[in-house]
Amino acid sequence: MSPITFTDRVVAITGAGRGLGREHALDFARRGAAVVVNDLGGTGAGAGASTSAADEVVAEIRAAGGRAVANYDSVSTRSGGQAIIECAMDSFGRIDAVVNNAGFLRNKVFEDLGDAELDDIIDVHLKAAFYVTQPAYRVMQHQGYGRIVFTSSASGAFGSPEQTNYGAAKAGLLGLTNCLAWEGRKHGILVNAVLPTAGTRLAKEMSRQWHEEMVGEVHPDAAVLAPTNSPSYVTPVVVYLASEQNTATRGFYSATGGRFAKVVPAVTHGWFGPLERPATAEEIAEHFAHIESDEHGYDLPENVIDEGRPVLARRLQQTGSASIGT
Repeated sequence: MSPITFTDRVVAITGAGRGLGREHALDFARRGAAVVVNDLGGTGAGAGASTSAADEVVAEIRAAGGRAVANYDSVSTRSGGQAIIECAMDSFGRIDAVVNNAGFLRNKVFEDLGDAELDDIIDVHLKAAFYVTQPAYRVMQHQGYGRIVFTSSASGAFGSPEQTNYGAAKAGLLGLTNCLAWEGRKHGILVNAVLPTAGTRLAKEMSRQWHEEMVGEVHPDAAVLAPTNSPSYVTPVVVYLASEQNTATRGFYSATGGRFAKVVPAVTHGWFGPLERPATAEEIAEHFAHIESDEHGYDLPENVIDEGRPVLARRLQQTGSASIGT
């Protein structure tokens, strides 16, 4: 396979001063991209600000002969998102890919979650994805080309204690990916999400109880994965999804322990209640095991309308009407 390169391409990466974002920025630059290194320079809990994080990554890229510019705007405001993309346009004249990576954690058990933990997490993970991507998307429409990568999380797809705020925001990114991919494809804009696992500074925000319950009990042998905790084990899938070689869109991709896999929203074949009247709650209880069962496989809807295709086909079959393909 030919090497994946980004010659004459411009990539904006949020939260690129440390951790995953830093590794992404360095690899994109090595492959020829001009990189906008955005980082507010705050802590893993979102406190403070500093220009040093972004500046250091830019210096490292330039020292290796690459092209990069630092940006310190907040992703959590509409004006900040606009400024990040304007930085790309002013510095390099175009924007080809956006990697939405910025974020922090404010973990608490659900009953103690306040507005400070809720609003700021929704802002930096979910609303920021709108604020940064929207101005880039408009440019990409005119270009007829673009790649958008959102950084979601297994916490949003599968759940995690003490992270109801974070999980809700990250699950929102999956919905954003699903819907924006449908709008973007006719403009040559492909939209995907990654669900990464890596040992970054955000891991320090997890409580001791979380580590004991989730790592100690669920994964008692997790130490075997320690070599794969580096962000470098996540970056390859991000780089591919942001490349011209990629043709996939509306995908969610897990990157954990050096394994890369597609995460799919699926629907079991379920139980069909009576057609002539609504089912009762008692009938739901009686057939609940069937509703939950994956014994007969899954349907993988392409969109909200497509979910109804197998339902319609089954109902037409029941009534003896002409069937449709499923």
